[in-house]
Order: sequence, then C-alpha cells, then structure tokens
Amino acid sequence: MTPTLVRNQPAADVSAPADAGTRARDWAEIQERMLAPLYEAVYDRMEVGAATRMLSLGCGSGLAMLVAAARGAHVTGVDSDRERLALARARLLPEADWDNAPAHSPRPAHRRARLLEDGRPAPADADGAPYNLVTVFEPIGCAAGDSEGLVPALRSAVPLAVRGASVVLTGWGPPERCATAGVLRVAARLAESARPPRTDPGRWRPTLRDDLEDVAARAGLKPDGSGRVSCPFGYADVNSAVRGLLSTGLFDAAVRATDRPQVEKEVAEALHPYRRQDGTVWMPNVFRYLVCAT
Repeated sequence: MTPTLVRNQPAADVSAPADAGTRARDWAEIQERMLAPLYEAVYDRMEVGAATRMLSLGCGSGLAMLVAAARGAHVTGVDSDRERLALARARLLPEADWDNAPAHSPRPAHRRARLLEDGRPAPADADGAPYNLVTVFEPIGCAAGDSEGLVPALRSAVPLAVRGASVVLTGWGPPERCATAGVLRVAARLAESARPPRTDPGRWRPTLRDDLEDVAARAGLKPDGSGRVSCPFGYADVNSAVRGLLSTGLFDAAVRATDRPQVEKEVAEALHPYRRQDGTVWMPNVFRYLVCAT
C-alpha cells in the first residue's frame, strides 16, 4: 500500500498563512496516507469486497474510499469540507461533470463511487439500496469537542443501513503509544497561552480510554469488537511534517490564540527528537478502531 514516508515535497515558506486549498492539498498529499494501515486493517477485518456498500462519514479527500473501491466495494462519501471533497472527486470520479451537476443528482448505477457535498447521507444508490458498512476514519479523541458533530451524523446514517450493519469508529490510541502526542501538546500549550485563556473547541487534549465507546453509546450503537493498528507518521523532512500536521486541524486553536508562524516554529522545534540522521522525521503511533452493530 502507499508508503508512510512522504518524499520530495516541494519546499514552501512555512511562515506564510495557508489558504483552504493549500491546507487540503497538504492533507491529501502528505498527511492522509499516514492512516492507510488503519484503512487496510479495518477492511481486512470487515472483509470489504464486491458485496460491500460503504458509507464513509467525513470522507475527506477520499483515500479510504479509493482503497475500498479497489477491493470492489461500492462507496459513498460525505464531507462538508469542499476543498477536500474536490480532491476526492478528482481521485474517484475524474470524468464527472461536477460543475454542472446538482449536488444530489442521481449517478449511473454502474458507478462504484459517489460523493455528497452537504453532509447529509443518502441511500447507497439510486434504487435506495441500504448500506451494510458505515465508516468514520477521521480519528477522534485528540481534540476537545471533536465528536460533537459525529453523533448526529451517525444517527442520520443508521436508518440508511441494513439491520445489523457494521459501523466502524476510529480514534487515537493511548498518548503513551503515540509519539505525535508530544508534538500535539504544543498545540494545547499555545492555545492556553492566550490572555484571557480561550476555551474554543478543537484544542488538543489527551485521548481517553472510552472515547469511542462513549460515542457509540450516545449514537445508540452496540460495540462488537475493537482493534489497534500501528500508524507511524513518516515525513521526508521537518518542513513536510509541519505542513502535514497543521493540515489536520489539531493546531487551529493554537493558531487562533497566537499566530501561524509562531505555531509552525514551535512545532518544528518539537519535532527535533523525531528527526533521524538523514533528515527524515519518524513518529510511531497507535490508532484504535471500534466495530459496532446497528
């Protein structure tokens, strides 16, 4: 599968503010692939293949959908981030006339991928076939309030799935198993440095043991197994690491509390313990997934 070490990223001025398009590209080109081992492990466990009709909530720029489609699955993605969704379209549906088609226009039945722009799930195809797998590959448990929008999204999606369908939630592993947690503490410290202190959502906080189970309970789902997956973050250099990490959104509260150049400077400094002799950056991490039944 896609290697986790990102090479040959063009140099950029990390002190310059990133617009939404640049941030989405940094996510798609640098950061998203770090979770590829998580996608593969979940798909192996769920036996994803031609019989799978998958709904991906928070599908982002579509790599997880692409992996599932390569296994033969029919995939539908939902996301409210237009920039990331545009990149997903380029990956999954490069031939579609997206500029002229309405957001909910029906797609040909033979097409294995579909993307929805407004965040509201829809049936698996034009005939109303239900989903048998719902995935959430945007890991939770590392920022305050990062699961608040997930519960209503799951409640909207479950009625579109067959009875007993599987729902897979994902989250960060224990902080002591995630080297990246040390870098993310920079975000928390900078966010708390504002005077007066800011309490906006999105600030980093340590992952809790039952984060995924709490979401499942609030969404009315029944846990049915779990697993842990090694997802090391590997970058060609510190510059790529800074760009990739800031594309996650986990540093947004810190940027609001201070400014982007300050955050980038301190993140780069925090990355030094993970820099190897050849200049690459390597941070071992463990992520967790929870399998639930509707």
